[in-house]
Amino acid sequence: MTEFLLRRFVKNYENVADRAVRSACGNLACIVGILCNVLLFAGKFTVGVLFGSVSITADAVNNLSDASSNVVSLVGFKLGSKPADKEHPYGHARYEYLAGLAVSVMILVIGIELGKESLAKIITPTAVEFSWLSAAVLVASILVKLWMSSFNHQVGKLIHSDTLMATAADSRNDVISTAAVLAASLVAHFTAFDRLDGIMGLLVALFILYSGIGLVRDTLDPILGAAPDPEQVAYIKEKALSYPDVLGVHDMMIHDYGPGNRLVSFHLEMPAEGDVMAMHDEVDCMEKDFFANDGLTVTIHFDPVVTSDPHVAELRELVETTAHQADPEVNIHDLRIVPGPTHTNVIFDCAVPPRYFEKDGAAGRELLNKLREAVKQKWPDHFCVIQLEQAYADLSEASGH
Repeated sequence: MTEFLLRRFVKNYENVADRAVRSACGNLACIVGILCNVLLFAGKFTVGVLFGSVSITADAVNNLSDASSNVVSLVGFKLGSKPADKEHPYGHARYEYLAGLAVSVMILVIGIELGKESLAKIITPTAVEFSWLSAAVLVASILVKLWMSSFNHQVGKLIHSDTLMATAADSRNDVISTAAVLAASLVAHFTAFDRLDGIMGLLVALFILYSGIGLVRDTLDPILGAAPDPEQVAYIKEKALSYPDVLGVHDMMIHDYGPGNRLVSFHLEMPAEGDVMAMHDEVDCMEKDFFANDGLTVTIHFDPVVTSDPHVAELRELVETTAHQADPEVNIHDLRIVPGPTHTNVIFDCAVPPRYFEKDGAAGRELLNKLREAVKQKWPDHFCVIQLEQAYADLSEASGH
């Protein structure tokens, strides 16, 4: 069904690197969500009011909040697809994140209101009239939500949308909450326990609040500048290392300006003895490759590395081994030596996670001392000049140098 809808309403739906296609896929998912959730709300609200069930009414309002969320997401996709302009040279894709945050806040507000109503029903219980019609509506809702979860998950995975993946998770949660309401209706019917309806409504409200808090956290992360996806970091590094003259990758930064709009920068280590023009051409080809095939705007800095001096290679191996034994997340780069009449300076950069700058930098000083001592023990006349810097992407898990 998912493939049929995409084929029917989105031209060239598989070409998600095209922002227009990606936006169309997102719009389709939102419109399908609005239609399904409005129908579910109408059915549940009707039977909830007819038979006096606050838990079914609460579940209905939850579906209405989902429909509202879909509307906000639709607006987010529409605004996010606007092209870059003079005032916003990096585009408008972050509107999708803002839409997700608005949806999350709406869910929290609805959860609070439903919780208050359910508490009142627990304190002053009223009889709930059971109907097989209401049970049938709840069963139908479970089936529809199961399909919606699968649909949003597939489309979200196709276009790499955190908003749709969150919507898929929310639909899956709705299956659980609606199943709980159905169970409560059946138990209340056969046991005449009037407070169970209010208790179940409260549990649904708490579940909505829990989901809302999780969604707020997830949507805030990219806005605040969360760490890049380790899989994407590994992919970028492996692809760069696949080029023949590349010896290493470091100082990677990934700037997230919204789904499908990421700017990447990193340094490449290449042989200092090589043909500069040929390596420059290789870097240009790499940047075009990332943009054409991965939709990434990449800026690359070329660092020359001496490969013909065996002493430099020996020093690099010792320093890297010492660093990785101390902490696998530490990376060494830009190593070079400056010989002198009385001593030799070993100059290199040491990229470390943010925690090394906490607590007055004690961890950083300890690491630097280990590196200096390791070099000094083997070459007493060598002195390390080390620049400690923060790593913005963890390259330790990626294969290669």
